[in-house]
Amino acid sequence: MPTPVETGGRFTFANWEESPVGSAAEPAAATAVPRLAHARVNNAFTGGIEASETACDYTIAYTGENTGSYSGMELVAGSVDGRKGSFVLEERGSFDAGGTVCRFEVLPGSGTGELAGLTGSGGFTYRHGDTSVEYMFTYAVG
Repeated sequence: MPTPVETGGRFTFANWEESPVGSAAEPAAATAVPRLAHARVNNAFTGGIEASETACDYTIAYTGENTGSYSGMELVAGSVDGRKGSFVLEERGSFDAGGTVCRFEVLPGSGTGELAGLTGSGGFTYRHGDTSVEYMFTYAVG
């Protein structure tokens, strides 16, 4: 079994496109709670993970005006500590008026190229107003 390696870096996000899930005929449903939304996001990673633009898809559950939780998948194509390939991160998080806390895991079997057999997990904490977010990632390839 390969020895786990810890790495980290920062990411920035762009193109946050959020839309309500449910009937468009009910405009009040877009602001009521609880409610669901769908978001598509692109992230750019630097550091241990290098990826100029990821594709991320979230389902968001709002339980209050500024509180809730989300889950999603993120396709990362680039490199991890110099090993090139792609993989998928499965993400779960919660948020409040101050920011977001997220944990993620590599989807088993999703690694390609030099990242075939990649396993790992990590996370980040985002505070509203930050322009980039620090992440930590512990992984093994093999």
